[in-house]
Amino acid sequence: MDSGAALKLSLTLCLFFNLWLIIATAYSHNCDSHLVSDLLQSAFDCSSKFSSSHSPGFAKLNRRDGAGGWSPLESDKYQWLQMDLGERTEITAVASQGRYGSSDWVTRYLLMFSDTGRNWKQYRQEDSIWAFVGNSNADTVVHHKLQNSIKARFLRFVPLDWNPNGRIGMRVEVYGCSYKSDVANFDGKSSMFYRFSQKSVTTVKDMISLKFKTMQSDGVVLHGEGQRGDYITLELKKGKLSLEIRLGDATLQTIDAYSSVVLGSLLDDQHWHYVAIERNKKQVNFTVDADTQHFQTNGEFDVLDIDYELSFGGIPIPGKSVTYLRKNFHGCIENLYYNGVNIIDLAKRHKPPIHIVGNVTFSCTEPHIVPVTFMTSSSYLRLPGTGQMNELSVSFQFRTWNKDGPLLYTELHRASEALQIYLSDGKLQVAVHESSWSQADITTGHNLNDGQWHTIHLSARRNHVSVQLNSEAAMTAHLTTQMRMYSGGSYYFGGCPGNDIDAGCSNTVGVFQGCMRLVYIDNQLANLILVQQGLQGNFSDLQIDLCGIMDRCLPNYCEHGGECSQSWSTFYCDCRGTGYTGATCHNSRYKQSCETYKHTGNTSGFFSIDPDGSGSQRPLLVYCNMTEDRTWTIIQHNNTKESKLHGSPNYDKPYVASFNYSANVEQLQTMIDRAEHCEQEIAYHCKNSRLLNTPDGIPLTWWIGRTNEKQTYWGGSSPGIQKCACGLEESCLDTKYHCNCDADRDEWTNDTGLLSYKDHLPVTQIIIGDINKTNSEATYKLGPLRCHGDGNYWNAASFNTESSYLHFPTFHGELSADISFFFKTTASSGVFLENLGIKDFIRIELNSPMEVLFSFDVGNGPSEVIVKSSTHLNNNQWHYVRAERNIKEASLQVDHLPSKTQEAPDDGHIHLQLNSQLFVGGTASRQKGFLGCIRSLQLNGVTLDLEERAKMTPGVKPGCPGHCSSYGNLCHNGGRCIEKYSGYSCDCGHSAYDGPFCKKEISAILEAGTSLVYDFHESYGTGKNVSSHLSAIYSDMTLSRENIEFSFRTTHTPSVLLYADSYYEEYIAVVLCSNGSLHIRYKLDNDKDADIINIDSGKLANGQLHSVKIDREGRDVYVQIDQLPTLRFNLSSGTDTEFNGMRSLILGKIMDISGLDKELLKANTWGFIGCLSTVQFNGITPLKAALRHSSAAPVTVKGSLAESTCGVSGSAGSRAITTTHPLADHPGAIEEGKLLTNAIRSDSAVIGGVIAVVIFVILCIIAVMGHLLYRHKGTYRTNETKGVEYAENTDTTLKNNANYQDSISEGKKEYFI
Repeated sequence: MDSGAALKLSLTLCLFFNLWLIIATAYSHNCDSHLVSDLLQSAFDCSSKFSSSHSPGFAKLNRRDGAGGWSPLESDKYQWLQMDLGERTEITAVASQGRYGSSDWVTRYLLMFSDTGRNWKQYRQEDSIWAFVGNSNADTVVHHKLQNSIKARFLRFVPLDWNPNGRIGMRVEVYGCSYKSDVANFDGKSSMFYRFSQKSVTTVKDMISLKFKTMQSDGVVLHGEGQRGDYITLELKKGKLSLEIRLGDATLQTIDAYSSVVLGSLLDDQHWHYVAIERNKKQVNFTVDADTQHFQTNGEFDVLDIDYELSFGGIPIPGKSVTYLRKNFHGCIENLYYNGVNIIDLAKRHKPPIHIVGNVTFSCTEPHIVPVTFMTSSSYLRLPGTGQMNELSVSFQFRTWNKDGPLLYTELHRASEALQIYLSDGKLQVAVHESSWSQADITTGHNLNDGQWHTIHLSARRNHVSVQLNSEAAMTAHLTTQMRMYSGGSYYFGGCPGNDIDAGCSNTVGVFQGCMRLVYIDNQLANLILVQQGLQGNFSDLQIDLCGIMDRCLPNYCEHGGECSQSWSTFYCDCRGTGYTGATCHNSRYKQSCETYKHTGNTSGFFSIDPDGSGSQRPLLVYCNMTEDRTWTIIQHNNTKESKLHGSPNYDKPYVASFNYSANVEQLQTMIDRAEHCEQEIAYHCKNSRLLNTPDGIPLTWWIGRTNEKQTYWGGSSPGIQKCACGLEESCLDTKYHCNCDADRDEWTNDTGLLSYKDHLPVTQIIIGDINKTNSEATYKLGPLRCHGDGNYWNAASFNTESSYLHFPTFHGELSADISFFFKTTASSGVFLENLGIKDFIRIELNSPMEVLFSFDVGNGPSEVIVKSSTHLNNNQWHYVRAERNIKEASLQVDHLPSKTQEAPDDGHIHLQLNSQLFVGGTASRQKGFLGCIRSLQLNGVTLDLEERAKMTPGVKPGCPGHCSSYGNLCHNGGRCIEKYSGYSCDCGHSAYDGPFCKKEISAILEAGTSLVYDFHESYGTGKNVSSHLSAIYSDMTLSRENIEFSFRTTHTPSVLLYADSYYEEYIAVVLCSNGSLHIRYKLDNDKDADIINIDSGKLANGQLHSVKIDREGRDVYVQIDQLPTLRFNLSSGTDTEFNGMRSLILGKIMDISGLDKELLKANTWGFIGCLSTVQFNGITPLKAALRHSSAAPVTVKGSLAESTCGVSGSAGSRAITTTHPLADHPGAIEEGKLLTNAIRSDSAVIGGVIAVVIFVILCIIAVMGHLLYRHKGTYRTNETKGVEYAENTDTTLKNNANYQDSISEGKKEYFI
């Protein structure tokens, strides 16, 4: 290597080393210096000390001086260790030890800080008072790095728990670095101006930052305005910071062109608060402490024009349009920067841009005020007074969130007299008590539990009492008593010590939890530090020298617009009107799709759906059409009618049709993404108006979807292809074009089709271009958005081994986490899902065959919520689980079992911090894996795609068969459950009902002469000409049992309701007699008369809906009318029990009257006039066949047969819908019926006639006796209401009755019983 190269290398190494040294030096300057070890003993203080060798000066980390640390005289909750760092310092970490060589150590402590040694503030983290974990022995050092550094001069350690076998003992260290700042003090009458070098400043970007502290709840912190109406104002209003900005010329904008945002709360606590305002054109970030609000300014302008100056602390000049009548700021401002300029530094150096009005100093003046906090129901403060004076005066300030609670109680000179001030429902009440009477005539103020400071001044002289609220004359109330009052010797504030301790105080008005300060008794300020030191008065459960109130509604943890309210210890969410429920308004009240509504038993109608569940999007109203095989979700827009356009040369621009939907773009996108298929019909009817132009030409008409992009394909075509449906099918009127309308003919034609590419839907605009010719005409129509399917609801995975699992990215549910899914298994236990953090975790598992366990830890220790079932959950049926954890509570729901809830601890950790992968169906340790299926797994409203992940995971298969085992019971009335990959469907082919669950009644109106014949031999595929070998052909139609079900309503008698005959002159007939009773006629022997069963059920022809169920097995016949008990009858002995060679089933008029006896002939005169519904004969559904499958079914209809909703039970009374059961399954006791007629006739010899007479007489005697013995069994009446009266024209009566009106419409409804 030559010398030049060596020199270059050495220079390079030297440069690199110097650069490394600079970087290392920069990084080595961390804010972690020891701050306590070099302090003098005089810098330490404490509540008490056990001895001089246990004094606080010995409480330095790793030191063995004195007794090896600090220990107080008494080990209780009122002890503290304090140190003075000499100046405001930035503190970044703390450490603790126990007292050397002892059993004295602290296991948990609080940290407090102050600038002055007064008015302390508790260190908070995660918006909660933070308790630090201490020591478990005397010598181990426990470090804690602060999440948020502290800037303070004084630091105080407050022990909470300690070694139960020892005492409080501490050695500590504090880490940090020096803190420098520029401070200005404003006295409420002063202000500071930053004047610009030019007349006006126009800014596109602004950056303003500062810190402030104040005891006043109102005051202008910053203001600037321009002559054209621009302004920016930062102002304290009732302890909150309000930022108002207006950009642009006010004369060109509406009055609402300004923007206003409010942040923070309780900012008048005399502690430092950080504020930052960042503006980039119209985008603004507004920060107060740890809370940031992002917003966009109103109006059209994006620059801020400020004339002359910015003011800080207020504007004393009257006439300013925004600031008059506003208070100036009273307090301190620190490190005030405007667009990089240190305003206070310029003021301290008296630089020309700064102008000061009034008294502004550059050190922060701290008021010597000692607040006190009442923490619990046992808190109270007793202060001495001067007794037996004929006047008394008490004043104080308080703040609280509680509506009720005692403020002051004093027993007057006479022991039977007392004066009390308390809050009742947020109002101030003053009561003067005497043993025999009570007077409480003073009530003033309202909403005094708003967290603001309120001032009370009470004065009493002789028999006159006056109370002034908030130093306002208008809020002064007076009371005159019947006795003279003399002051007592003690005053109790905030509560009473209890009657067992001190009988001089009584409280019956709740609990005061809040703060008080500036307590004056007889115009003397009470010295609360003396009280703290035990030198004056008495107290219990107080925090003296700090106000520990906190706003639990900031930030607002009530989601989805829930309204937050609070008490001292917790907050509440009012979810009314939000569409959500739960402790934090996290849970949607609505299902996520129409598919979900369907499978919970709902029918077609309007529903609110919430596609993202607990996500940020609001629910939307849709129509769920569940009458088809698929469940359609339909969303309308504002222009569903056909719109016509007439051409004109005046159209120099295309015509734009816009469509607005009942949901926003984000809601529609979520719904569409969740659906399996979406479509929207688009139609263009044209006459001399082209659509897409020539194949290579520029489109004349196009449409825009939710992507806001121009789409040049039409309905029935695909994206990227400039064609209509006929262009794809090569069926256009003119094959040179790809659309019918592009032929430009002088005749009407159209291009209509479905748009089904989901990413482009819905259509938001149609732009029509070719309407600038006089002879052009066009109409357009856009249908509603229609989607079907819910891929998420049936998304499932099957876990086949205990070591198999699916993994997903980390679940982020820091403040609110809801998890829901379905599972089915035969295993006795297994983990459904698990996600771990460093210490935190969340897990849901089947803990035993009858128990689901939800466990988690957010830093407060493991918590468990358990739901126990009375039945086994590992029964291979689908079960639903929903677990939720928020900052208020955790809950677990399993199926329809009662939900179990566990409340979160007060002021504990609230953030769930996870960092591992989410394991589904197992754990990271591959132990306790789940065997079975998991479906529709959703986390905070987002569905995990189990099927897609399962495709690439060994031991896990996508999907899960066996839905019918859980959902088959939803198929009613003989419907059959059909398994599908994604779900199931109900086959209603063998049911007299229709609809998705076979629950929709199929009904029809029959008029006089209407006849419906179901031909059995046609259904078996033979010709209509019957051969001589008929019995052989139809041998399989011999019936020994029948099941007949139907419903009817009519006012016409007599009528034949149902008639079934055979080729052997056998029949079954159900007849409604003239008196309204029911006859069931069985003729199963062609050489014998029919057996007639009479059901005397009252007037069944009363216009009400009645159901009939007839089951026969052999000679036993069971009959049920409506919901009345089932009756049993026996056909006559010797009767053939087989119904041979069935020919047809007839509803209405019987056209072939051969073989009918005269009773049937009479009933058949008009046939049946009225409503028949859900007719079923041994699985044959003639009415359904005629109405649904008339062309394919062996059904012949003569006369009028109109489908109707007349059979819907909700339209006229209630009735039972019963499914087909075997005869052995009849529920309950079956009553014995009686065969009333068994007349046997014969054409034999006279002897036979004589025998017949004898038998007839005997039977008559038996019949009379049977009637007397069993009359209550053979006949029963319905409890129907009185029906409509008979009319001459019963057909007209039936049609005019409101219950019979046929309500067939395009949007049919289903009715479920």
